[in-house]
Amino acid sequence: MPKMPIEDWIIKLRREFHSEPEISFKEYKTQEKIIRILQDIGIEPQKIADTGVVATIQGQSGGSCIALRADIDALEVLEVPTARNQDYISRNTGFMHACGHDGHIAMVLGAARLLHEKRHTFAGSVRLIFQPAEEQPPGGAARVIEEGGLDSVDAIVGMHIFGAVDVGKIAFREGSFMASSNMFSIKIIGKGGHHSNPEDCIDPILIAADFISTINKNIKSRIDSSKYVLGIGKIEGGAQFNRTPDEVDIIGSYRTFNDDDTKTIDDMITQTLDNLMRSYTIDDRNGAPAYDLDILHGYPVLVNDAAFTKAVHSLLNNMCPDVKGDAKPIFGAEDFAFYLQKVPGVYLTLGTRNPDKDIVEGNHSNRFDIDEDVLITGTEILKSIALDFLEYPDNYGVLVQCS
Repeated sequence: MPKMPIEDWIIKLRREFHSEPEISFKEYKTQEKIIRILQDIGIEPQKIADTGVVATIQGQSGGSCIALRADIDALEVLEVPTARNQDYISRNTGFMHACGHDGHIAMVLGAARLLHEKRHTFAGSVRLIFQPAEEQPPGGAARVIEEGGLDSVDAIVGMHIFGAVDVGKIAFREGSFMASSNMFSIKIIGKGGHHSNPEDCIDPILIAADFISTINKNIKSRIDSSKYVLGIGKIEGGAQFNRTPDEVDIIGSYRTFNDDDTKTIDDMITQTLDNLMRSYTIDDRNGAPAYDLDILHGYPVLVNDAAFTKAVHSLLNNMCPDVKGDAKPIFGAEDFAFYLQKVPGVYLTLGTRNPDKDIVEGNHSNRFDIDEDVLITGTEILKSIALDFLEYPDNYGVLVQCS
């Protein structure tokens, strides 16, 4: 069992994980380290979803079961040296914990240590989930669920460190809190030819330009602009300056806060393309114009359970100075949403921005860092929610499965 004070221990772990980042489904050393730490605490872990880890802290018999989840993957980002990170900058060149997942691991391990020490004082159990591949759709949460990571779990809690939010601020909301993420790819097929003979061509670049210029306008006729975002990430076509190409590829994404709006955007993309095909049709030009459309629905809308969230709000109001339980929805997406489709729970954000320490960069920045004072705050929050839920599950509106 570690002898170091919990605050120092959590910071030490966070820095160790930060210095060895690994991308989605490549978190082998991260997995090994988590397993060793859990074993040192006295908790027996198991591998899951290739590079993830699950473990259970068993209290007294009976009671309910709550899960605490940490995502463990890093990003393909080259970390920039700063005055702060000299002792723990990434040693895996080109990869970086630029989204706070190193802090998430450390906080859940911190909560695990504290809960294991108190295991004789509570009934029920705490499931620990160290999940791979949050950053890369289709993500690791679905794999964890498929392989039994949520079996016998009654509720779940997750937390995310946010660089754009002032240090120590806790924010969440009932219902839809984070957006769905969806990707579309379109191949527009025209008829190529020389620029000197435009009458013999059907220009897929013009069709693509019309699509890009009209799609948001068409969607806004059906959905309020505050309820979705859509953007084009890439457009590619053509090979030389004086030739109309035969094809153009477009890739983009959109996000919404409910399934009806997602379906509306799906339909509007198809409708807009169909209208453009009709308007650019001249005569039979070998099947042109035409299009191929592929829509990939990624992470669903993240929906915090209402009763569970109310209970968490009440608990945190009594222990934390800055709690916002009616935060605005966030257009970011999280595969934690898959867990919340299976069991009730809550997803929280924890601010780390601190200009006094020159910690001001947002998530995914190559200069992103954490005010490590928030790590003990997050640890205490996770521990406290778990213990309160195990003692008063009825307050959280949860039907207990565990026995």
